[in-house]
Amino acid sequence: MATLDQKTFSKLRKLYIIALSLIALSVVASQVLVRKFLNDQTADSTVINIAGRQRMLSQKITKEALLLTRPSDSAKIQALQDSLSATRTLWHNSHLALQNGSDSLHIPAVNTARINQLFDQINPYFESVYAASAQLLSAENTTDVTSLSALNTILANEAPFLRLMDRIVNQYQYEADAKIERLRTLEVLLMGLTLLLLLAEFIFIFWPTAKAVRTGMFDLITAERKAQKMARDADALAESKEKLLWEYQALSQAMDRTLFFVRTDLNGNILHAGDPFIKLFKPKNLETQSRLSDVISTHEPEKQRLEQLLNEHKRTGWQGEISATPKEGNRRYFEMSLLPFLKHKENHQLLIIFIDITKRKEAHDEIERLTKSHFEERISQQKNVSRQIIENQEREQNRIARDLHDGIGQMLTGLKFTLESIDLKDPEKAQAKITHLKNLSLDIIKGIRTATFNLTPPELTDHGLIPALAKLTKELSNLTGKHIQLHNKTDFNLRLDSLVEINTYRITQEAINNALKYAGSKIIMVSVRHSKSMLSITIDDDGKGFDPSGIDLENREGGGMGMTFMHERMNYINGRLFVNSEPGKGTRIVLNIPID
Repeated sequence: MATLDQKTFSKLRKLYIIALSLIALSVVASQVLVRKFLNDQTADSTVINIAGRQRMLSQKITKEALLLTRPSDSAKIQALQDSLSATRTLWHNSHLALQNGSDSLHIPAVNTARINQLFDQINPYFESVYAASAQLLSAENTTDVTSLSALNTILANEAPFLRLMDRIVNQYQYEADAKIERLRTLEVLLMGLTLLLLLAEFIFIFWPTAKAVRTGMFDLITAERKAQKMARDADALAESKEKLLWEYQALSQAMDRTLFFVRTDLNGNILHAGDPFIKLFKPKNLETQSRLSDVISTHEPEKQRLEQLLNEHKRTGWQGEISATPKEGNRRYFEMSLLPFLKHKENHQLLIIFIDITKRKEAHDEIERLTKSHFEERISQQKNVSRQIIENQEREQNRIARDLHDGIGQMLTGLKFTLESIDLKDPEKAQAKITHLKNLSLDIIKGIRTATFNLTPPELTDHGLIPALAKLTKELSNLTGKHIQLHNKTDFNLRLDSLVEINTYRITQEAINNALKYAGSKIIMVSVRHSKSMLSITIDDDGKGFDPSGIDLENREGGGMGMTFMHERMNYINGRLFVNSEPGKGTRIVLNIPID
C-alpha cells in the first residue's frame, strides 16, 4: 500500500509540475514575442522624424543657396557658406542613414522594398542638389555664371525631392501603423494559444489526475474491505488481521498529517478531516457534525455553491475550482476533487481533496491585468499622439496657405496689374506707379519675412537661440499687448546643435502661447541661465495656474497634448522639463538642456 501511495503522489507531482511549467512557458513566450514587437517599433518615431527633417534641410539649402548668389560682403558670404556646408553635411548623413542605417541615430539598416524603391527614385534629385551645393561652396565668386547655374540646378531639383520625400515619410508612417496592427493580431493569437493550452492541460493533465486520484482512492477502499474480511476470518488469521490493521492506521495517520482532505456524509456533514484542513479552517468541534460549507466559508454565495456541488455530484464525483473564505483569513482558491465511496454496506460517504491554488491564481490574474493595461495604454497613447500630430500639421498647413493666399498672393497680383498698367509715355503717372510699386514690394517682403518667421525664424538659424527668443518675446508683446520679456542673466551666447535650438525654441514658444491662451497671463518672464554643462530656461507667468497632477497624459484631450509634445521634444534632445503650478498662483516651467 505504501508503494501504491508513493506512485500515486509521484505521478500527481509530475503532472502538476508539467502543468505549471507549461503555463510559465506560455507567459514567458508571450512576453518575449511582445517585447520583440515593441523593440522593433522603438526606432519608428526616430526614422519618421529624421525623414521629415530632410524636407526642412533641403529647403534650408535652397534658401542659403539663394542668399549666397546675392551680392554681399565677404563676412556674410563666409557665414552663409559655413551654414550651407553644415546643413548639406547633416542632410547628406541623414539621407545615407535612412537608407543604410545608423547606430548613432538609432536607425535600423533594413528598409522595405517599397522604401528602397522610393529612395532609388529620389537619389538622382538628391545627388543633383548635393553636387550643385558643393559647386556653389567651391566657387570663388558666388554671383558668377557657374554659381547661378548651380543655383538653378538646386531650384529645379528641390520640388521633385520634396514630393518624393513626402511619399517616403508617408510610407514610413504606413509601415509603423502596420506594425501596430500586427501587434494586435499577435495579442489575439497569444490569448487563443493560452486558452488552448489551458484546455489541453485540463484534458491531458487535470482530468487524468482526478482519475488517478479516484483510482487510488478505490484501491485504498478495496484494501480496507480486504482488511475487514480478514478481520472476520478465523483465529488463525488474527495475526495477519492485526498486521493489516496496523498498516491501515499508519496509512490513515499519514494521510491525516499530509493530505489536505475532509471526509463527509452525503449531506455534507464532516466526519473526519486531515491536519492541514483543521489547521487552516479551525473547526470548533468536529464531533457535533459540523457542515462543511459552514466551516470553510463565511460568505453566503460560496456556501450555496458548495452545497449545490455536493447535492449534484455526491453520486458521480466532481473536480473543479472553488473559492472559500475562512473565519480567520482572506479568501482562498482551491482545486477540489469530490470522490464518493462506500465505507460499509449502505454507508455512502464523500472524500473531498483540496489543493490550494491561491498564489497561482492571484499571480495569473495580476499578469493578465498588467499585460492588458500595458498594451491598452501604449495603443491609446500612440493613437492620440498620431491623431494630434496630424491635426496640428493640417492646421499649420491651412494657416500658411491662408497667409500666402490672402496676404502675399493678393499683393503679388496687385504688383502684376500695376506693372502692366505703367505707360512710359506718361512719365508723371509712371513715376507715381513706380513709387506705389516700391511700397508694395516692401509690403510683400514684410509679408514673406512674417511667414518665414512663423515657420522657422531666421534669427534662430542665422544668430542662434537667444536672438530668436528675444525676437519672439518682442513680437508677441507687441502683438498681444502683454508684458513679455527675456532676461539673459548669464549672457549666454553659445550656438547649440540645430535640433537642440529648434526644439528648445518650440518648447519655449509653446509655453508662452499656453500662458497667453489658457492662463490669461498679463506678465510673462523668460529667464536664461547657464553653466559649463547645462542651459536652463525658466518661463514664469502670473496666470490662473492649474494642478499639474490633474493633467491626465493618458487621456490627451484639450491642452494635454501640448504638454505631451513639450515632454517628447525634451526627451528627444535629452533634456528635462519641470512644471510647478497651483491654481491662482501662476505657473513656472523650467527647461534644463545639457550643453555638449
